[in-house]
Amino acid sequence: MTFLERLGLHRKELRAWAMYDWANSAMVTIIVTAVFPIYFSKVAGAGLAPAVATQHLATATTLGLVLIAVLSPIMGAIADRAGIKKRLLGLALGVGVLTVGLMFFIERGDWKLAAALFVLANIAVNASFVCYDSFLPHVARKHEMDRVSSAGYALGYIGGGLLLAFALAWIQRPEWFGLPSGTDLTPSQQTLPTRLSFLAVAVWWTVFSIPLFRHVREPPATGDGRVDLGGAFRELGHTFRRLGRFKQAVLMLVAFLVYNDGIGTIIRMAGIYGAELGIDSGRLIAAIMITQFVGVPFAFLFGMGANRIGAKRAIFGGLLVYGGITIFGYYMTTATHFLILALLVGMVQGGTQALSRSLFASMIPKQRSAEFFGFFAVVEKFAGILGPLMFSLMINATGSSRNAILAVIAFFLV
Repeated sequence: MTFLERLGLHRKELRAWAMYDWANSAMVTIIVTAVFPIYFSKVAGAGLAPAVATQHLATATTLGLVLIAVLSPIMGAIADRAGIKKRLLGLALGVGVLTVGLMFFIERGDWKLAAALFVLANIAVNASFVCYDSFLPHVARKHEMDRVSSAGYALGYIGGGLLLAFALAWIQRPEWFGLPSGTDLTPSQQTLPTRLSFLAVAVWWTVFSIPLFRHVREPPATGDGRVDLGGAFRELGHTFRRLGRFKQAVLMLVAFLVYNDGIGTIIRMAGIYGAELGIDSGRLIAAIMITQFVGVPFAFLFGMGANRIGAKRAIFGGLLVYGGITIFGYYMTTATHFLILALLVGMVQGGTQALSRSLFASMIPKQRSAEFFGFFAVVEKFAGILGPLMFSLMINATGSSRNAILAVIAFFLV
């Protein structure tokens, strides 16, 4: 087996497919995770109380997730029946790139515009995932899926991490890039470096999506090739009635709902927990960078490991580490501890999620992959509800975030 075969990147269409992870991860890292939320709170939400600004962003996030959860199965069924996975992916990409690009024009106090664009961008990127993930069983043979899916996550870590590093550089040191700097700046000049990072995401997402459209073939349609909304709904109903035939896939969705909720809770609450412990924003950003770049080799290693011991065992191993992470988080007291926590998360985050994708892909009918990945998207979005709710309830009940972070271990034991 060659080096590229071990990585899951040994054919042109596999590399082209995986490059979309590289492309979209810049959007997820900068817009969803690291830069835009801070910009929303400090600039777009200027004039609002910090708690109110946070609430508006949380509401926008929830609205986007609910809408995509409703739309995903319908979109997946249409994509399969009409054979238009690439066209729907292109539509989602176009909407996403446009909305992210328009974020450049968000100025101080424009929180309504910012929230609207954030909702649209979230819907677009998640809609693109439904089509993108559904290509996996078509581009990869069954024995290759684990390695190929893991390669996608690894490239995503690289792409997202690189653009984030560049963006943080020109935000922190604008003078290095010929951008306005100093104290005597207009409000628009002060925010220019951050707003340019949004434009950079739009360009990055567009350019690195091109290989997929050039080298990944459109799978054959399962219907008559027409876009038939009524037919899509009938197909969804037919699938619901036949779910008993796909017991392994259904069990996988239930398990994924539980443990992915735990993973998501750790990711979303780690920053808040760290800030509560007095860890400064510089260390918090460093933790994000550590997670990004540590995730690269370990995502590849998970793919190789699954080839030897199977995806299920590799996922179980990752969840065991997550259980240890929650215990470590309970005892965490210093910034060094937080960076170690980020290192541990980076070791297992991409691998467990990549293998979850490939394991599910191996359990579903290949010709209806978009429809089933629509269901996968629904579970993935609603997996973000229970964990934060339990986290909040534990804080209210015990008065301690430490007890709340420890309680997350329940999602990995179930």
